[in-house]
Amino acid sequence: MTSLRKLGSSDLEVFPLSLGGNVFGWTADEAQSFAVLDAYTAGGGNFVDTADAYSAWVPGNEGGESETIIGRWFAARGNRSEVVLATKVGAHPQFKGLAPANIKAAAEASLRRLGTDYIDLYYTHYDDPSVPVEEIITTLDGLVREGKVRAIAASNISPERLQESLEFSDREGLARYVALQPHYNLVSRDTYEGPLQDVASRNGLAAVPYYALASGFLTGKYRPGTKVDSARAEGAGKHLGTERGVRVLAALDEIAEAHGAQVATVALAWLAARPTVAAPIASARTVDQLPALLAVGELTLTDAELSKLTQASA
Repeated sequence: MTSLRKLGSSDLEVFPLSLGGNVFGWTADEAQSFAVLDAYTAGGGNFVDTADAYSAWVPGNEGGESETIIGRWFAARGNRSEVVLATKVGAHPQFKGLAPANIKAAAEASLRRLGTDYIDLYYTHYDDPSVPVEEIITTLDGLVREGKVRAIAASNISPERLQESLEFSDREGLARYVALQPHYNLVSRDTYEGPLQDVASRNGLAAVPYYALASGFLTGKYRPGTKVDSARAEGAGKHLGTERGVRVLAALDEIAEAHGAQVATVALAWLAARPTVAAPIASARTVDQLPALLAVGELTLTDAELSKLTQASA
């Protein structure tokens, strides 16, 4: 049984792999999404990540499609209390930014779509420098006090604004960010390591990295001369043209072979072992993509293997 990890200073305990909901209502229809959610929870997973903006970028969608599918799944399965649900505010086309009135309205809209009266982890999706951190934190604190949100978190924020937010929470005794969602993986380390990670570490925040598999590149399916049918193929394929990408793939292949594991599992295991990281996020369009993700809870890499990957990705 994979042990759960505590999310920062909160009382939330999560599986070491968060299931990304960005594909629900985009590349996975409702039936596929239900099947993936069923298989993830059946495999011990309990941490589902979505956002009110998913998937507004798809022609014909308006945002909220992922939340709506997850809400219908909760209703069909009756398992809301068994899942740690994370969603985000600030990027929905009708609820852009972090002005107090907007946060409140967006939260109500998310709760309606999700068919629930509380959100376990509520992220600011993108920071909004036009709004003072005092106003953002005070508004989020109000949602916590009303019981609509259990814990708050941030994504896509500068180290300076994150530190300022935490100091205001501490000074005023208000709800405090417990987690941070950074862009972080084996081929993108400087997007988190450095000042941002320092703030997280110093303040006891848990990191829940997105793009954990670099849009699929770190699954190992992108190789010289291969063509991958994926909505993200262009973004993932660009890593093949870099020395770092080639080095990382070679190290992943070697370690995966030694463990009889999938390349994706090894990439996630490295990330899950990094300082501050509680649970990388990865999404699955189909059920057959899930075993490699869920296996991260069972794979422990040696110090030498972790070092090899860290050096290859430098």
